[in-house]
Amino acid sequence: MSASQDIRIEPTTEEQDLLDSFNCISNAFGTQANDGIWTHMNPGWDTPEGHARCAARLAARLRTITKDRNGRPNIVFLKATVPDPAVPADGSGDAKRIIVGIATWVQLSVVEGYGDRPAEDLAQAVDLEDLYPGSEADQRLCRQLDAALHADRIRVVKDKAAAAASPPAVMVLDMCAVHSEYQRRGIATRLVQWGVEEARARGGLECLTEASSMGRHVYLRLGFRQVGEEMEYGTVDEEVRSKRTLPSNIFMRTGA
Repeated sequence: MSASQDIRIEPTTEEQDLLDSFNCISNAFGTQANDGIWTHMNPGWDTPEGHARCAARLAARLRTITKDRNGRPNIVFLKATVPDPAVPADGSGDAKRIIVGIATWVQLSVVEGYGDRPAEDLAQAVDLEDLYPGSEADQRLCRQLDAALHADRIRVVKDKAAAAASPPAVMVLDMCAVHSEYQRRGIATRLVQWGVEEARARGGLECLTEASSMGRHVYLRLGFRQVGEEMEYGTVDEEVRSKRTLPSNIFMRTGA
C-alpha cells in the first residue's frame, strides 16, 4: 500500500498531536487561504514564537473537554495521518506517521447534559486579553468576527431546544484542515464522513458547519446543503471590512 493510500482517521486526546496538527491548520488557513478571520484569531501564526503560542492554545482545549449525559465527549479532535515519506519503515511493517489533516467536531446544545452551550460572546470562551494584550480594538474585532461567523449555528441550537427536538443537540464541524501537499486525496471527505456517522450514532443529530469556498464541495457530497446567502459580516466595523480580506463563507446543514 502506498503512503498516499495508507490514510488513517482516528480521534486523538494527545496534546502533542494537536501541537503537530497546527502545521496543517496554519498551512491551510494562513498560507494557502489567507483567511482574514483565522489570521486575526491567531496572531503571530507566521512567526516561530506566535506559531508555538497558537498551537499551545489549541492543545489546551483538550483539558477543557466536557461530556454529555451519556458520557461521550462534547469535542472530538480527529487526526488524519500517513506514513512519513522521509522515514522508511523499520521492516516490521510499522512506519513513523505524520499528521496531514485535522477536524474538530463539537456537540452543542442549550439543554443541560446534551452538549456544550455555544458562546454568544467570544469573551465567554476565550481570554481575549491574552490574545491581544491591551488592544481593545483587536479584542472587539475578535468578538465581532466570531459573532458574525457563528450566528446561524447558535440560532439553530436554540431552535432545537425550543422545538423540543430529541435529542436537543447538533454536531458542528468547527474546523477541517488538510495540508496543501495532501489535498485532493479524499482526506477531508473522510474527516467529515466520520463526524456525519458519529452524529447518526449519537441519536441522529443534525450536522452544521460554516463552509469556506475550499470545503463546501466536500460537504455537499456528504449531505449538507446551503442555507441562506453568503455571509456579509454586517456586524463587523466597516473600517475593518475595508482593510481585511474576510473569507467567503456559507452556512450549511444536513437537516431541514
